[in-house]
Amino acid sequence: MKKILVSTALLAGVLSYAGGFRVSLQGVKQLAMAHTSAHAEDASVAFFNPAGMSFIPSKLSIVAGGFGASNRITFQNLNTLQSTETDNPTGTPIYAAIAYRPLENLSIGLSVTTPFGSTIEWPSDWEGKEMVQKLELKSFYFQPMVSVKLAPWLSFGASYIYAKGKVDWDKAVTQFGGELNINDDKASGHGYSFGFYFRPDPKLDMSIAYRSAVDMKAEDGTATFKFPSSSVYPLLGLDASGQDKFKATLPLVEEYTIGLTYKITPKWLVSADFNYHGWERYSRLTLDFANAPVGNQADPTILVSPKNFRNAKTFRLGTQYAFNDMIYGRLGAYYDESPYTDENFIPETPSFNTYVVTGGVGFKLKQFGVDVAGGYAMPQARDVKNAGLGFYGQAKATAFYFGLGLSYNAF
Repeated sequence: MKKILVSTALLAGVLSYAGGFRVSLQGVKQLAMAHTSAHAEDASVAFFNPAGMSFIPSKLSIVAGGFGASNRITFQNLNTLQSTETDNPTGTPIYAAIAYRPLENLSIGLSVTTPFGSTIEWPSDWEGKEMVQKLELKSFYFQPMVSVKLAPWLSFGASYIYAKGKVDWDKAVTQFGGELNINDDKASGHGYSFGFYFRPDPKLDMSIAYRSAVDMKAEDGTATFKFPSSSVYPLLGLDASGQDKFKATLPLVEEYTIGLTYKITPKWLVSADFNYHGWERYSRLTLDFANAPVGNQADPTILVSPKNFRNAKTFRLGTQYAFNDMIYGRLGAYYDESPYTDENFIPETPSFNTYVVTGGVGFKLKQFGVDVAGGYAMPQARDVKNAGLGFYGQAKATAFYFGLGLSYNAF
């Protein structure tokens, strides 16, 4: 009983942190055009491809913005026909970037973004309460970067990534009428990105970029058990506080991107992107606990768990039309693949094959710009068949996004 309790209780929550998900909200202008990347108009290009900084028309560019992301998940048990719906708070991803060109062929910059994270809140007494009641995930990427113009039509750029992460997860432990909280707000990791940006013709921009995986290392995570009876704690190898420590390496995935933007007319452009996400890194995860006996007899505090994530693709298409020198209209659509099958669906970080339509408007007034955007997601329903977690039924979701961005460009 002791091993079953701890392994099923802790494993699902920590794995959900490892999975996280990719949040494609790093630029309001980009979101309006399906979050496409080959737009070197201001510093917002820095996150997508640092090489794009060399083609920003202004010497100094500063951008900042934020989003509201609302989503709702519904799960129905097809045997009992009981339905459960999440009550998720609105997510608030942010971004900011600055790019400066001190020399004609050299640009430097800094990007701050939140590319992974989510918050999901199920009812405290729902049928999956042993897997999750509430889970909050956050990650912040800090990226100093440099771009060098190799030719009038070509640049190369690279960045260093310093990442900070947080997880706060609550679940029930029904065997003893207890609760469990998993918490770590000091996880960190390192990575890099690089890319090439091409402008072989004034009408055509092309972006090729790579963002590395980041191993978020949790060195001092805390698992806190709460039970009505103190007699349970010794069974788990815990003292009266009910706390245990754990270590883990939690991977955030790599991403490959190819983007194109073509100006059909001086006022009208179209953009397309292809993203390839390396979710296959979730083949296994090793958790090292201080006391909790979650492993085998040889290594009772070390648990190695397989995961069956797979690499996934995203296809994006966007457009912009300049009504005049001050007002710009934007539209887009994209398709995003889920990184796992129905047999590996988990309620901690539910994922769907999703179609998204986007749109927005941009305003320019001399050096200043204001952009607004929104997106409506249409996730495809899933038949949940996770035998490992004993989780079966049908899952559906709805989601929408809205954003406001500001920019300043000094020529």
